[in-house]
Amino acid sequence: MKIRTLAWNTFGSLLRDKLIILFLVLFACVVLLMMTPMLGAKAIKTAANAAQMQAMVLGLVAVIMSMVSGFGSLLAAWASADAVASEMKSGTILAVLARPVRRWEFLVGKFLGVMLLMAIYVLLMFGLSYLLAWMGGERIQSTPWVLLVYPMVRYAVYGAIAMLLVTLLHPVMAFGMAMLMGVLALMVVPTSLASGRFPAWLREPIYVLLPSTSLLSEDRFLTITQASLKQAGWLEHATTLAYGLDYALVFLLLAMWSFHYRSLKRD
Repeated sequence: MKIRTLAWNTFGSLLRDKLIILFLVLFACVVLLMMTPMLGAKAIKTAANAAQMQAMVLGLVAVIMSMVSGFGSLLAAWASADAVASEMKSGTILAVLARPVRRWEFLVGKFLGVMLLMAIYVLLMFGLSYLLAWMGGERIQSTPWVLLVYPMVRYAVYGAIAMLLVTLLHPVMAFGMAMLMGVLALMVVPTSLASGRFPAWLREPIYVLLPSTSLLSEDRFLTITQASLKQAGWLEHATTLAYGLDYALVFLLLAMWSFHYRSLKRD
């Protein structure tokens, strides 16, 4: 009951956060501007170039959704850091813990509140992907649950990482560290062009230690066409999602351990 109340209160406060609202509005404007090529692609589509236009439209959808999905990772990291830091900065955390609420319950409630926010974001992102494909005169062939579950697990990873970092650092620094970890994780992927910039002795440990969020990217399921439909097996899905959930759980447990020894005085 206490965790559920904390989660709903956190979710409500995040919806009223002016900074988050501002960033979402600005980002929505950028996405709207990028919708223009979709309408143009639908207008020039003919029977002769149908296959070519399908590949182009789905490729554009994947690019736009990659940007939208990547922004979601940043949103999850910032929301997690701010949800904890704002309570400590205002001093209201002392009143919350006096109810009494255990420190681990406080963090779990905050984390679930952030995940509620990201669930709304994922639903909007899911609808946007289908809307973009429809505007381009095409249809996404992927299984819908993949486009919902994969980003949620990835956001849980970034949220847990930021929650651990904010128990040790200022929220801006925690957000910056989480963002840096995400960039490095993408650069050291063996298939990445940037991976060659790192020596093998450095690249391999970084690749092992940092979260392989590219595995949890739903973008690769957006460019599938009916002619080349190759669905991943259940074992592959289960292994990938279990990896992400395990990574998030480890960081959440580390955040609980760190927060247990954290001073609650105002920063």
